[in-house]
Amino acid sequence: MLYVAMLRLLAIGLLSGVIAVPLLWLQQGDGFEYARLAALMAFVLGQFLTVPVGLVVGCVLAATGSWTHTPGYVLGTITTVFGAIVATQAWATMNWVDGESARLGDSDVESLTMFLAFFSGVATTLVGVAIVSFRWAGYDSQAAPVRQRGPRRYGRARRRPLSDVKDPSP
Repeated sequence: MLYVAMLRLLAIGLLSGVIAVPLLWLQQGDGFEYARLAALMAFVLGQFLTVPVGLVVGCVLAATGSWTHTPGYVLGTITTVFGAIVATQAWATMNWVDGESARLGDSDVESLTMFLAFFSGVATTLVGVAIVSFRWAGYDSQAAPVRQRGPRRYGRARRRPLSDVKDPSP
């Protein structure tokens, strides 16, 4: 039950790093590569704030038991796709930074940041796949395990034969 709320808030924290991109935009040069580098650096810096906040909120909500239902397909799919995009863009930017080390001031910092962005994208993809897997497996933390007797027909419970009903008259 605890990990379902944590998984949801971890996904939201990972996705919320985008909030910092317009606030921390520091583009060093002109062109798409410099813009991609600036966006990924701001995104990773934003995640240093949003992921811990999401995990703390997830712990509090899980401890109180107020938000424990399984996250849905939409959150899992968005998280998976977003993580894959971040990972591929970080990998491409990391390769570009390694080739442009003479033009960039301190390429070691950019390389490390792109490695963190790549790791973040892979982790985000895995969190999204875990959410989709939980939902696809039919896991629901709110439902108590119920033992069924016999097959269910047309979504309704099976009727008992009249011979099983006791006569209420004395």
